[in-house]
Amino acid sequence: MRIQKHFGHGRWRKLKGIGKVCLENGRICNAELHWYEAHGIGRKKMKIKRFLG
Repeated sequence: MRIQKHFGHGRWRKLKGIGKVCLENGRICNAELHWYEAHGIGRKKMKIKRFLG
């Protein structure tokens, strides 16, 4: 409900994946990412859950 009020109606799904992120100090590392996504709206509220060694 919170996501629909903020970004609009759609079939919202919570997804996760692995990607490369660039840190503030310029270092690039792999991280587990979580985000919400709906068809026609796209990815919203992406955040880094943990860094992978």
